[in-house]
Amino acid sequence: MTEGTTPAAEGVDTLTRLEQEGEIAADYLEGLLDIADLDGDIDMDVEADRAAVSIISDSTSRDLQKLVGRDGEVLEAIQELTRLAVHRETGDRSRLMLDIAGYRARKRAELTELGTKAAEEAKGTGQPVKLKAMTPFERKVVHDAVAAAGLRSESEGEEPQRRVVVLPV
Repeated sequence: MTEGTTPAAEGVDTLTRLEQEGEIAADYLEGLLDIADLDGDIDMDVEADRAAVSIISDSTSRDLQKLVGRDGEVLEAIQELTRLAVHRETGDRSRLMLDIAGYRARKRAELTELGTKAAEEAKGTGQPVKLKAMTPFERKVVHDAVAAAGLRSESEGEEPQRRVVVLPV
């Protein structure tokens, strides 16, 4: 908290900053869609202390899938470029989260289920459960699911082979 501000004012400042990040990101992404000649609408929100921006499309076309790529690789790259665009405008590091065509939302649901099942297995066997290597986003979702199931988990290994290990009680 900065000197002379109240916690409530600090929260408003954070919200305003995150909304600004979302607007900068939306402008950047609209430019990208124009360059790529792709149709899509931009949706902005603030989730868990970070700006969340989604590119969605009403069309049944698979055009936006090009921006997701195999296993979300293109999505990750576009997210990093968008974070850089926000940084260039604000001077602050951004933790902005980008979703395209609902890819991250579907992935989050799958990973939550994976984390819950791994927690059940660890409870049932009393043995640690090691999962496959994952991206930081994927590991965070699994860690959250394991914590919600009442167990602990940790990450082990070095990128890009870093994985979640679910620990029994």
